[in-house]
Amino acid sequence: MGPYAQVDSIALLAHCSAMERSQFLRLSAEVLEYLDEKLGGLEHDDLDVDLGGDVLTLAFADGGKFIINAHSAAGQVWMAAGTEAWHFDYDEASKTWIAGRTGDELLATVERTVGPRIGVDVKLRSA
Repeated sequence: MGPYAQVDSIALLAHCSAMERSQFLRLSAEVLEYLDEKLGGLEHDDLDVDLGGDVLTLAFADGGKFIINAHSAAGQVWMAAGTEAWHFDYDEASKTWIAGRTGDELLATVERTVGPRIGVDVKLRSA
């Protein structure tokens, strides 16, 4: 193994990481924009939806806030809702964001946590 073999390996790893990062940025932006569109489209008096960069803030009339953001260093979408928090990884097989610790899916989690807060049956997934 010559002295450049290690450099080539490092360059290959950096290239793969950059590709994964660009894919993460694209996929996380898509899901945040989707949530912004769907939840903002509810036009509910008890919910204010604001997407700023890679952070989606859901502010409720009672003062509560949920935060959903793309955490690029971890390559995950994070969600904080009250005292609960999830770290979602993209699952290529199902094309969904899944929390490793709980197995929860992102859109289902948003439906389950936001709906009761505003008294509406929130549907984000296709049947």
